[in-house]
Amino acid sequence: MVPPRWFANRADPAATSSSCHGRHGDPGCIGRASSATQALRAAVLPVFIRHLLAPHALRVIAAPAHPLRGFRATRHAHTLHCFTGMATANAHSPPSSHATLSTARVAIEAAFHDEGHGYDVFGLHPPTLGRMLALGAPLYDRYFRVSSEGIAHVPTHGPTILVANHAGALPVDAAMLCFDVLRRTEPPRIPRAIADHFVPRVPVVGTWLSRCGVVPGTRRNVARLLERGELIAIWPEGTTGPAKRFRDRYRLQAWRVGFAELAIRYQAQIVPVSILGAEESWPLAARLGVRWYGAPYLPIPAWPVPLPVHYRIEYGAAIDLRCLAEQADDPAIVAAAAARVHAVLSRQLDDMRFARRGIFR
Repeated sequence: MVPPRWFANRADPAATSSSCHGRHGDPGCIGRASSATQALRAAVLPVFIRHLLAPHALRVIAAPAHPLRGFRATRHAHTLHCFTGMATANAHSPPSSHATLSTARVAIEAAFHDEGHGYDVFGLHPPTLGRMLALGAPLYDRYFRVSSEGIAHVPTHGPTILVANHAGALPVDAAMLCFDVLRRTEPPRIPRAIADHFVPRVPVVGTWLSRCGVVPGTRRNVARLLERGELIAIWPEGTTGPAKRFRDRYRLQAWRVGFAELAIRYQAQIVPVSILGAEESWPLAARLGVRWYGAPYLPIPAWPVPLPVHYRIEYGAAIDLRCLAEQADDPAIVAAAAARVHAVLSRQLDDMRFARRGIFR
């Protein structure tokens, strides 16, 4: 894959200089051309597009000559330098912000199954995830002012399923949950968000989400993640959660039970996670029957951007279903386990709503 032309010019100033001098015969055009080009890039290219393109271009430059397969944590200083733009030569220089520190922690400490070229089989790329974490930090810290309790209930290792409620015109609640887990777990665990089948089909967005750890929601994909002992996040309501009426906010909708069967079969612990704020921040105004890329409907938000509602997240005590390992094929047992999680999560939501003093506080 050949890096984009604009990237090659930025990475090799000497090539830009000789080309400019040869064409125009004026060494002074070098500074003017580069300044104008940089200004154009900053004004025209959205931030997320530039960050999405960077891994593809750098993938060729930083790819190891001899791939190392296996489960490992990415600890290469040159990879951190290339993908986060941090000067690792000066190990004693303090981080400029908490977001920068979180970026470094994700790139260095977060373990993932490297397939030999810096990506896992589903497209996860921790340095890219770290950069997106830094870009989204203002939303998490200042706009939504996310606060959470009970992160200690999330196991530090082993197969784990986060089961959460779902709401909002777009999955902002899912993003805030993943941010919270990455920021607060020690060592950092990357939550693999399980998305509906149509999400990977969306151009650009599907690739970007894969780089950040999102996985298409097929049974085999979830089973493979649990076999590796990973942390996954599931929203059993699916698209029915965001589609509910505003008067039904925080009432769990149609509940899929597949997560319970997989938890029993692969001896994974279930952590119920209640999220407060998404229902009021960006409710759904209407649903259009446009099935783009396989989506069941096209969501129309009540307002153009989400309101700065205070997001609250609570992690409940882990539910251990390992005692049912031999009964994963019993539909009654699976349904009872899913109903147990449903009841716990509903109770958590009711308690949080009762204790909340206001949606913006």
